[in-house]
Amino acid sequence: MLNLTQRQTLQQRLSPAQVQYLQILQLPLLQLEQKIKDELELNPLLEEGVEVDDELEDIPDQEREDGTTVDKDDEYVLENGGNEEDFIEKEIRDNPDEEYTWDEFFENNEGHTSTNYFDSEDGYEFPAPAVVTMRERLLDQTLMLNLSEEERLLADIIVWNLDDDGYLRADLDELVQQIQSEHGFIFTLADAERLLRSLQRLDPPGIASRNLRECLLVQLDMLPNTSTARIIAIRILRDAYDLFVKKHFDKIMHELRIDEAMLKKAFDLIRTLNPKPGEGDAVETLNHVIPDFLVTREESEFTITLNDRGIPPLRLNKSYKQLLQYEKKRMSTEARSFLRQKMESAKWFIQSIQQRRQTMYNVMWSIVMRQREWFELGKGHLRPLVYKDIADDIEMDISTISRVVNGKYVQTEWGVYELRYYFSEGIATNTGEEISNKEVMAILKEIIEKENSKKPYSDQALTDILQERGFAIARRTVAKYRESMDIPVSRLRKRLD
Repeated sequence: MLNLTQRQTLQQRLSPAQVQYLQILQLPLLQLEQKIKDELELNPLLEEGVEVDDELEDIPDQEREDGTTVDKDDEYVLENGGNEEDFIEKEIRDNPDEEYTWDEFFENNEGHTSTNYFDSEDGYEFPAPAVVTMRERLLDQTLMLNLSEEERLLADIIVWNLDDDGYLRADLDELVQQIQSEHGFIFTLADAERLLRSLQRLDPPGIASRNLRECLLVQLDMLPNTSTARIIAIRILRDAYDLFVKKHFDKIMHELRIDEAMLKKAFDLIRTLNPKPGEGDAVETLNHVIPDFLVTREESEFTITLNDRGIPPLRLNKSYKQLLQYEKKRMSTEARSFLRQKMESAKWFIQSIQQRRQTMYNVMWSIVMRQREWFELGKGHLRPLVYKDIADDIEMDISTISRVVNGKYVQTEWGVYELRYYFSEGIATNTGEEISNKEVMAILKEIIEKENSKKPYSDQALTDILQERGFAIARRTVAKYRESMDIPVSRLRKRLD
């Protein structure tokens, strides 16, 4: 049985202009420059340049329907914000059937902003230097191994299956089966193991190893000396590797029947080995951080400058604007609709750029005021700050603050920092004052760096030290901070001095 019901709901809908503004707001500087380039190519009614009144002198005055005159100085000027209703808005009001739709919005935004590269000031993109990769060096060295055709094919497959650290993560047996099925060559696993050992002794030693243990043993085996430390190091890795990983020094000495002095010499030798033989092969790239803001200080006053040097001024194309304004009756419906859509898209785009600039400035100014002590004195004076504090200051939504902060950088007299650096939770002190958890993490790291390497502090001991310094902090919080800084537990921080 069908029932008819009536229900009243309240929903929040975003217009295409709002969506475009939010998309532009979250773009970093280089991606914004690319977005503007794309939009200039796609929209013929958008062009670079400042719109000034002098350019409108040749436009004759228009007569309104009520007999009054429209002066050219009353036209909508984008540079001044455009508060008055212009002829575009009048066109939309007079022709509601031709209103700009979501489908048209997405069709007019077919450009992309995924390209993120660095251009020099003269527009020339620097080419990456030519380098010989790790795999190419290995393939050159295999020419000196006197391999058969089948072995050379397997060697090539092994080399091209190495990861960036130089390890062979693929299963050797599967590579052998791949050759047999694709090329008909018959290989035994023992033959493949012998070839792999030959590859592991190329330069750099330990390359193509399947795990860290194998990598270190290969390097020790290739050392020219036969010292006692080398022999003990090989025994540690071969017979007591699990104890070595867990740093159970007492158990290693008991199992191998060696004293602490010999154990220390063996550990010092192992430290000289390369755990990642393929590392350092990355091609040098231009990976620059371009700050979005510059904060300078003169005495007690701060100046915030937006880094928009690469963002050109934008305006509506005057020729198309006049064509739509004065020749619309001579145009076909399709042509008039196309020009109106592109005009509206260009207008929204320019307004989004201007609104982005104002929003970013407001957010940065609020951060500077909230973290004034840090901007004056530097590290050690960061205050607790959350997105809601900034949102309340500038009367905007928290999601807007998140879009501004994410991926944006500021250059200060203390260095270049991501805006997210200034946001952190607070830790209460015994005096009732709150301090940023990032400052607590810096203090925790300093305590660990100064600890006795033979008897590192446990998490509970670190908690007690911080509490003695006046920080009301729990042990699980200390463990969380330690893990976030990639600092291992006390047992793994133990070292032989």
